[in-house]
Amino acid sequence: MDKLKIGLQYWLPKHALTRFVGKLAAAKAGKLTTAIIKMFIKQYKVDMHEASNPNPASYSTFNDFFTRELKNNARPITQGEDILVHPADGAVSQFGPIIDGSLIQAKGHTYTALELLGGDEKLACCFNDGGFATIYLSPRDYHRVHMPCDGTLREMIYVPGDLFSVNPLTAKNVPNLFARNERVVCIFDTPFGPMAQILVGATIVGSIEVTWAGTITPPTGNVIHRWHYPREGHKAVHLKKGEEMGRFKLGSTVINLFAKEQIRFDDTMNIERPTIMGTPYAHKIS
Repeated sequence: MDKLKIGLQYWLPKHALTRFVGKLAAAKAGKLTTAIIKMFIKQYKVDMHEASNPNPASYSTFNDFFTRELKNNARPITQGEDILVHPADGAVSQFGPIIDGSLIQAKGHTYTALELLGGDEKLACCFNDGGFATIYLSPRDYHRVHMPCDGTLREMIYVPGDLFSVNPLTAKNVPNLFARNERVVCIFDTPFGPMAQILVGATIVGSIEVTWAGTITPPTGNVIHRWHYPREGHKAVHLKKGEEMGRFKLGSTVINLFAKEQIRFDDTMNIERPTIMGTPYAHKIS
């Protein structure tokens, strides 16, 4: 069965399927939308007590439900200038050092920071011998992505690619998964050095959005797009620790890259361990 699931990933028209599902998720279908939301909540055991609006019938589209806001006190942000916090609810897929420019995808599979960052050698060098962490967001999770620390946006890169599923099974069986999928790379200057926060697309991820520019994909294309931002002035993008920076409409993966000798991961980090946005993620190396 696992081989069949992986095989289907290669021949399904993933982009067309994803855009079709995205349109359905954006449709205002009244009672049908409410019924689908209730089924989803039951199937994936979604905790609606945390939602700012816990009533399934109040969401006009499935996307509105999926990107639901949480109550103000649902995710306290751990304070401390030397502490980074988890950017999203999910689970740790992999984490550790970037060795010879490579990151671990799963046992027996690696990929390079250069490929992940769209082939930008100068940018990839910023993270040589640094650290990385990959967080997988399952369907039941809260799907807004937040800042691990204060940051000023330097650059955003849209990298076109495929739309394989990013669940643990696919990560273990599809080579170069995160470097071949469509993604949005955001580079921030932070008190911990340069940091990349990368939102990776996947099958039926209807869109990837960021707070300063709205929807980045769709539409898709086959060309890398880059946006550069000033570090000062009214057009600069400054975000505080814990502040929302983006969201997925349907689930996916967040990858962080950190520079050499800047951070050490928290002792609670472990592969497959659940993550809660706002809880300790890493600490600054003195």
